Amino acid sequence: MHRSDTLTRSATVLMLDMSRSMPLRGYFYAAKKVALALDSLIRSAYPRDTLHIIGFSDLAREIKPAALPHLSVNEYVYGTNMQHGLMLARRLLARDPGENKQIIIVSDGEPTAHIENGRPVFFYPPLPETFHKTLLEVKRCTRENIVINTFMLESNHHLVQFVNQMTRLNRGRAFFISPDRLGDYVLVDYVSSKRGAA
Repeated sequence: MHRSDTLTRSATVLMLDMSRSMPLRGYFYAAKKVALALDSLIRSAYPRDTLHIIGFSDLAREIKPAALPHLSVNEYVYGTNMQHGLMLARRLLARDPGENKQIIIVSDGEPTAHIENGRPVFFYPPLPETFHKTLLEVKRCTRENIVINTFMLESNHHLVQFVNQMTRLNRGRAFFISPDRLGDYVLVDYVSSKRGAA
């Protein structure tokens, strides 16, 4: 804990999937628990670091850490709009003074929505346009030296293919894990990245 002052300052955006499938599969509670734990870890052990939280479904929005305990999800919102989440995350990180910038995505599916003329477009199975626009945002993050680490709670052929493509473009890490191990992985990965940067 006393060494935390000598570590490089980090700015993190935690992107939480709040689409319809997360509560239906019972994953939302695990994701919310991780957000609370990461917020607590950063406040207590790394007070110079910052954490921004974004919830995303058909659209993305910022969630203040103080609102986390009361956060619930609307089961009727379709769409996993990673493109909008990454766009918002880039804007938040651009204003943050932290030297190491990263995005942590917690989700259970590939992108199924994107922004078109200022409005969300949802389609399942996903449109090639949705993948294309999401990967464009991944490239923008990469150009801005933002690392994207992905924690996926499901795995199917299309999802694995998409995440592998995202990881190749960004050089971040991808984990396919069960919800009960999510907290261990996210918190250990955060602390390890702090030690690696020291």
